[in-house]
Amino acid sequence: MPLTVGVIGPEDLVHKVVAVGGRAAGSARLLPLPYRHEDETTRVVTDARSRADALLFTGVVPHALADAAGVLDRPAMYVPYNGATLLRVLVELLRLGHDVSRVSIDTLRRDEVLETMTEAKLPTDRVRVMPYRPGLTSQDVVDFHLEARDAQKTRVAITCLGSAFHVLEQHTHAVRLAPSRHSILATLQALVLATAGRHSGDAQVALGIVDLPAGTGVDARLPEDIRVLGGSLAELPDGRRLLVTTRGVLETATERFTRIPFLDALASRHGSAYVGFGLGRTAAEAEALARRAVNRARSVGPAAGVVSMADDVDIVIAPDAAGVTGAVPGEAGAAGAAGVTGGASGAAGAAEDRSARPSALSPESPALLARRVGLHPQTLDRLRELTAADGAAGVTAHRVAEHLSVQQRTARRILKRLERAGVAVPTGSRQEGQTGRPPIVYRVHL
Repeated sequence: MPLTVGVIGPEDLVHKVVAVGGRAAGSARLLPLPYRHEDETTRVVTDARSRADALLFTGVVPHALADAAGVLDRPAMYVPYNGATLLRVLVELLRLGHDVSRVSIDTLRRDEVLETMTEAKLPTDRVRVMPYRPGLTSQDVVDFHLEARDAQKTRVAITCLGSAFHVLEQHTHAVRLAPSRHSILATLQALVLATAGRHSGDAQVALGIVDLPAGTGVDARLPEDIRVLGGSLAELPDGRRLLVTTRGVLETATERFTRIPFLDALASRHGSAYVGFGLGRTAAEAEALARRAVNRARSVGPAAGVVSMADDVDIVIAPDAAGVTGAVPGEAGAAGAAGVTGGASGAAGAAEDRSARPSALSPESPALLARRVGLHPQTLDRLRELTAADGAAGVTAHRVAEHLSVQQRTARRILKRLERAGVAVPTGSRQEGQTGRPPIVYRVHL
């Protein structure tokens, strides 16, 4: 069955992307999902959940809005507007006799604009640029261009935002950037490949081991507890229970490996409970990783879960009742697969070796960290900007919410994920002027 890619953006750009990409999408079917105003992005994305395997945005603005709203739960990319797109517009303006030395440009990076114009031997001293930033609104874009016209005497407004263009064209000469054919095809190809790879990963074998205190007997409620995983349950020779499912089902049921829905119930019934999941290409590999995971879980606390992957990643998950103390600082993600043979004692020994090695000695790629934490790489990039700006002062949920333009509830969930991944450590609390309980301050290492 072919992949379905939802194309989201203003109607004219959606039709262009579908027309260009439809002839080269290969095994993908393109589904037009236009909006009238970018403020409708979140609703359009939410409505498309049952119809699209992946999402292609016609520009950075709707993609950023959806990302900030936390509704990107599947592969998603946006068609970039780059120097080549700008150069094509500048050439057309020159052909029509416009002064391209006095222009205002939004969304694009300043260095990219200046580099493009310098290479074209165009003056840049009177060019005004407003790069995209989180929280930027259509009115902000309009105000920028009109102020540049009035204060710096710019002659042409070049915008990437359709809603801003429709306002600007009534007040000044305005040009709207559109994605190039090359950008559309390149981004669509990358998205299809990423989605196909994820679907292949979703079919990975996921085996889980449930370790309960000795002498508790058979838990008659366990089959009902694990029904959310849609898999089967069997007993191992050592008395522990084996869960069989797939990565895709497990990732959905655990909300991208941030919580185990039945861990609280198990812990309340038995006093302690440990759940370890292994994700592998074969059943043998998955079982070896599951044994590693459950032994790691035993080192965390009286109740914990761990998901171990074949690429040297361990995700520690605390029970919901434990608040935000699920990660062992400095350990999560530092695990190495060497020495794991599938036996319980071998996995335990490997876990001890791993915990002795600081994670700082094993830096991971941004893409791997993003997958492990369960956040979009661009969200992590924006968090890096925030932590760099705040320095040693640390960050709070309020600062994260403000920087990412999200609700504080979402910001707290993000910090909780970072802590569980071992890259955020709570260092205390700070009174930020609000009444009530002071917010927790985190030291974040990205």
